[in-house]
Amino acid sequence: MDFQDFVNISQILLAILLTALLLLQAKGSGVGTALGGGSGGSFRTRRGVEKQLFNLTIFLSIVFLLISIVAVRETVGGGF
Repeated sequence: MDFQDFVNISQILLAILLTALLLLQAKGSGVGTALGGGSGGSFRTRRGVEKQLFNLTIFLSIVFLLISIVAVRETVGGGF
């Protein structure tokens, strides 16, 4: 298993985790709000588990972006 395999597997795992996290977050909002029928522009504060899911989603998105950059550099540039 070389470095490129590790990068590819980690990208797949991160993509699955991000998808699951996004689906968990969208579960709290109704289908109407997802299609544009908002709740009148009211704001609410994330608390507890919802805030942790939100922060974890941001962190994993950044990690996914960085690993994607590494994968492109590895593929195009032939390594570091």
